[in-house]
Amino acid sequence: MPISSDPAFARLSALALALLLVLAGLAVHALVLRALRKLATARDEAFWSLALDLVKGPTRLAAALLGLDLALAGFADLDLPAALLSAAHKLHALSWIAVFAWTMLAVGGMLAQWLQRGNSVLAEDNLRARKIVTQVRMFRRVFSVLVILVALAAALMVFDVTRGIGTSVLASAGIAGAVAGLSAQKFLATIFAGLQIAITQPIRLDDVVVLEGEWGRVEEITLTYVVVRIWDQRRLVVPVTYFLEKPLQNWTRSSAEILGSVFLSLDYRAPVAALRAELSRICAEDAGELWDGRVCGMQVTDSGAATLTVRALVSSRDSSRNWDLRCLVREKLVCYIQKNHPEALPLARVSLNETQACAEKESQHG
Repeated sequence: MPISSDPAFARLSALALALLLVLAGLAVHALVLRALRKLATARDEAFWSLALDLVKGPTRLAAALLGLDLALAGFADLDLPAALLSAAHKLHALSWIAVFAWTMLAVGGMLAQWLQRGNSVLAEDNLRARKIVTQVRMFRRVFSVLVILVALAAALMVFDVTRGIGTSVLASAGIAGAVAGLSAQKFLATIFAGLQIAITQPIRLDDVVVLEGEWGRVEEITLTYVVVRIWDQRRLVVPVTYFLEKPLQNWTRSSAEILGSVFLSLDYRAPVAALRAELSRICAEDAGELWDGRVCGMQVTDSGAATLTVRALVSSRDSSRNWDLRCLVREKLVCYIQKNHPEALPLARVSLNETQACAEKESQHG
């Protein structure tokens, strides 16, 4: 019997051809990718380099599968066991589903990077950047979840045993959807709250917020929770529903500029005009970049039985600078009062009338 007509030889030839075509597909993919990288480097485009990194994996797998498809098309009449053919077809289908899901996730990543170009949250004036980055990250997570659900449903439909489950996953409407909605009502409410935050944006990434008595910055926003970085480097993890149901302070909602107050309790003999002049000097000469030049004033806000309450009001470009500026103003004013006007420090006064004084003298001599 000729070697070419031997079934074993035919199978080995098919396997060798399949391997050769897969390697050829990978080689072509590597050459094309290298050429595109050189082009991106020549144009000095960081975005395209990052985009190539994202699509490198799925396109490599797709090139290998295309080579395998060409080989299988040329050997469709091979006498292979039915079980082996069935397993091969299922593995082939699962591989293409993986390529689809991987490619869609890569496209989502590319689109997210494209929308975030030129919008850095590390910039000085980052209000627009924080708005865009927050929305892009939230919608990318939603898109990724949808892609994974569709891919999972398609993978389940490949097998006869789980085909009904895959169909149910895709058919999310009707009675099944209603039952799922009722059984996972709190979970769905959390998801919708995350989407609402992405659209309405009561908070954004890098916003300065005060909640539960803690001051911090929004570090991460997901569909179910928000991470706030506290000033002492702790992390406060809060469910997204909190930001829609409870009031909170957002110091950077429309602008990072902020006012800060320094309160001093002084004696009634305190020279307010001199203190006001000293405050102006501190802001102009000592504050440096901590003061933005907008507000620098002093007022007597309260008068108690023994002391005056004086408030120094100063402004800064952001809350971090304002905190340092308030500490500086408080320290400088206290030093100025101690050195130049010690009589302005609070005193405890005791007034004795003549009768009380005589009685005290008699008690001392008696």
